[in-house]
Amino acid sequence: MSIEEKLKSLGLELPPIPKAIASYIPANGSENLVFTSGQLPMKEGKLLYTGRTGADVTLDQAREAMKQSCLNALAAIKGYTGDLEKISRVVKIGAFVSSDNSFFEQHLVANAASDLLMELFGESGKHARFAIGVNALPLNACVELELTVEVK
Repeated sequence: MSIEEKLKSLGLELPPIPKAIASYIPANGSENLVFTSGQLPMKEGKLLYTGRTGADVTLDQAREAMKQSCLNALAAIKGYTGDLEKISRVVKIGAFVSSDNSFFEQHLVANAASDLLMELFGESGKHARFAIGVNALPLNACVELELTVEVK
C-alpha cells in the first residue's frame, strides 16, 4: 500500500504544497536528505489553532495541529521529490510548541507527528526528535514542525 493510500485509510489527506509565508522555500535537499522548513498547522489557508498550549489551546488541539503540520511537511517533501514513495526513512523531526509557562507536555504534542510517521512508514518511520516549548511562533501558531527524511 502506498503512503498516500495509507493516509486515506487513516481518514487523512495530503494537503496541497504549503506556500511560504516569508523568504524561504517549503523544502530543500542535499544528496539523499530532504529538509523541510518549519511547517505550521495550516489547513485550507488558515491556522487550525492559535495561542499557547496549556492556556489558549488544549493538549488534544495541539496534537491535532501537530498532525496537520506533519501532513504539511509531507506535502512539502512531495513537492520537492515528486513522490512520497521516494522516502526511504524518516531521520529526524523538530517539534516546537508555543507553551504557557505551566505547560510541560511538549513531548506528548510531538507524539502526534511521531505516531503518524511510524504508522505511515513502519520501522523506517522511527526517528530522532526534539520537542521544545517556546514563547511564540509565527502568526501566533500553537505548533511548528520541521522534518528531515532520507530519500532513494
